[in-house]
Amino acid sequence: MKLLLDQNISLRVISKIKNNFPEAKQVKELGIENYLDIEIWEFARDNKFTIVTFDADFYDLSHLNGHPPKIIWLRFGNTTNDLIASIINSRYSVINDFINAKDYSEIVCLKIK
Repeated sequence: MKLLLDQNISLRVISKIKNNFPEAKQVKELGIENYLDIEIWEFARDNKFTIVTFDADFYDLSHLNGHPPKIIWLRFGNTTNDLIASIINSRYSVINDFINAKDYSEIVCLKIK
């Protein structure tokens, strides 16, 4: 599963989720950290990534433009990288189903609280 972590999620989270999400990238790794949200959205769409973000803007873009890409919207407050990684890892099967299961093919956004 190709997760693309937005700039508001630390690059340090990548190493903590690699076992479950080996194709995960953070925008800085790809040199797109200064892109506009719409450019990141288009990059994710064109490269088959699911965006992981704290930012409501991607949720809004998905309503305007549809999907792909799918959006994983983290809806919890400011926290540590370890806790962010722990929450993402603990939701592996939910994330996998959201991205890959046919039953969820029309679901655009997964909100994780």
